Amino acid sequence: MMATLFTVVASQAGDVGDALGQLLVLVPIYAAFLVVMAALGIGVGRIFRLDVPATRALVFSGATRNSLVVLPLALALPASLSLAPVVVVTQTLIELVGMVIFVRLVPRLVRSDSETVA
Repeated sequence: MMATLFTVVASQAGDVGDALGQLLVLVPIYAAFLVVMAALGIGVGRIFRLDVPATRALVFSGATRNSLVVLPLALALPASLSLAPVVVVTQTLIELVGMVIFVRLVPRLVRSDSETVA
Protein backbone atom coordinates (compact mmCIF):
# COMPACT_ATOMS: atom_id res chain seq x y z
CA MET A 1 0.00 0.00 0.00
CA MET A 2 2.83 2.39 0.83
CA ALA A 3 4.51 1.64 -2.50
CA THR A 4 1.26 2.35 -4.33
CA LEU A 5 0.71 5.56 -2.43
CA PHE A 6 4.28 6.66 -3.08
CA THR A 7 3.89 5.96 -6.80
CA VAL A 8 0.60 7.83 -7.01
CA VAL A 9 1.90 10.84 -5.09
CA ALA A 10 5.12 10.89 -7.09
CA SER A 11 3.18 10.82 -10.34
CA GLN A 12 1.16 13.88 -9.28
CA ALA A 13 3.84 15.78 -7.30
CA GLY A 14 4.69 18.18 -10.12
CA ASP A 15 1.05 19.03 -10.68
CA VAL A 16 0.52 19.54 -6.94
CA GLY A 17 3.39 22.03 -6.92
CA ASP A 18 2.00 23.84 -9.95
CA ALA A 19 -1.50 24.13 -8.44
CA LEU A 20 -0.45 24.71 -4.84
CA GLY A 21 -2.25 28.04 -4.56
CA GLN A 22 -5.55 26.53 -5.65
CA LEU A 23 -5.08 23.42 -3.50
CA LEU A 24 -4.37 25.33 -0.28
CA VAL A 25 -8.00 26.45 -0.30
CA LEU A 26 -9.01 22.81 0.09
CA VAL A 27 -6.83 22.02 3.11
CA PRO A 28 -9.13 23.67 5.69
CA ILE A 29 -12.15 21.95 4.12
CA TYR A 30 -10.52 18.53 4.36
CA ALA A 31 -9.30 19.23 7.89
CA ALA A 32 -12.77 20.40 8.94
CA PHE A 33 -14.22 17.18 7.53
CA LEU A 34 -11.91 15.18 9.80
CA VAL A 35 -12.93 17.20 12.86
CA VAL A 36 -16.65 16.93 12.07
CA MET A 37 -16.45 13.19 11.43
CA ALA A 38 -14.54 12.62 14.67
CA ALA A 39 -17.22 14.48 16.61
CA LEU A 40 -20.01 12.63 14.79
CA GLY A 41 -18.35 9.27 15.37
CA ILE A 42 -17.97 9.95 19.09
CA GLY A 43 -21.53 11.25 19.29
CA VAL A 44 -23.01 8.26 17.47
CA GLY A 45 -20.95 5.92 19.63
CA ARG A 46 -22.41 7.51 22.75
CA ILE A 47 -25.98 7.61 21.42
CA PHE A 48 -25.89 3.90 20.58
CA ARG A 49 -23.81 3.06 23.67
CA LEU A 50 -21.09 1.38 21.65
CA ASP A 51 -18.10 0.02 23.51
CA VAL A 52 -14.77 1.84 23.32
CA PRO A 53 -13.22 -0.22 20.47
CA ALA A 54 -16.38 0.08 18.37
CA THR A 55 -16.58 3.84 18.92
CA ARG A 56 -12.92 4.28 18.01
CA ALA A 57 -13.45 2.19 14.87
CA LEU A 58 -16.50 4.29 13.99
CA VAL A 59 -14.46 7.50 14.27
CA PHE A 60 -11.71 6.17 12.01
CA SER A 61 -14.14 4.63 9.51
CA GLY A 62 -16.17 7.79 9.20
CA ALA A 63 -13.14 10.00 8.68
CA THR A 64 -11.47 7.79 6.08
CA ARG A 65 -12.83 8.33 2.59
CA ASN A 66 -10.40 6.17 0.60
CA SER A 67 -10.25 8.73 -2.16
CA LEU A 68 -7.60 6.85 -4.10
CA VAL A 69 -10.37 4.51 -5.21
CA VAL A 70 -11.71 7.28 -7.45
CA LEU A 71 -8.29 8.33 -8.74
CA PRO A 72 -8.55 6.22 -11.93
CA LEU A 73 -11.83 7.99 -12.71
CA ALA A 74 -10.25 11.38 -12.03
CA LEU A 75 -7.34 10.53 -14.32
CA ALA A 76 -9.79 9.60 -17.10
CA LEU A 77 -11.52 12.99 -17.05
CA PRO A 78 -11.03 15.43 -19.95
CA ALA A 79 -8.16 17.90 -19.93
CA SER A 80 -10.47 20.71 -18.82
CA LEU A 81 -10.75 18.88 -15.47
CA SER A 82 -7.04 18.13 -15.15
CA LEU A 83 -6.96 19.42 -11.59
CA ALA A 84 -9.22 16.59 -10.34
CA PRO A 85 -6.46 13.97 -9.86
CA VAL A 86 -4.36 16.48 -7.96
CA VAL A 87 -7.32 17.29 -5.72
CA VAL A 88 -7.76 13.57 -5.01
CA VAL A 89 -4.08 13.17 -4.11
CA THR A 90 -4.20 16.28 -1.91
CA GLN A 91 -7.23 14.95 -0.07
CA THR A 92 -5.45 11.64 0.47
CA LEU A 93 -2.39 13.34 1.93
CA ILE A 94 -4.50 15.44 4.32
CA GLU A 95 -6.42 12.32 5.31
CA LEU A 96 -3.20 10.44 6.05
CA VAL A 97 -1.88 13.25 8.24
CA GLY A 98 -5.25 13.30 9.98
CA MET A 99 -5.14 9.55 10.62
CA VAL A 100 -1.69 9.90 12.19
CA ILE A 101 -3.08 12.60 14.48
CA PHE A 102 -6.16 10.45 15.19
CA VAL A 103 -3.96 7.56 16.33
CA ARG A 104 -2.81 9.73 19.24
CA LEU A 105 -5.96 11.79 19.78
CA VAL A 106 -8.87 9.34 19.51
CA PRO A 107 -7.75 7.10 22.40
CA ARG A 108 -7.69 10.20 24.60
CA LEU A 109 -11.14 11.29 23.47
CA VAL A 110 -12.77 7.85 23.55
CA ARG A 111 -11.73 5.91 26.62
CA SER A 112 -13.38 3.70 29.13
CA ASP A 113 -13.75 4.70 32.76
CA SER A 114 -10.92 2.33 33.68
CA GLU A 115 -8.43 3.98 31.31
CA THR A 116 -6.33 6.84 32.57
CA VAL A 117 -4.86 9.69 30.57
CA ALA A 118 -1.15 9.13 29.96
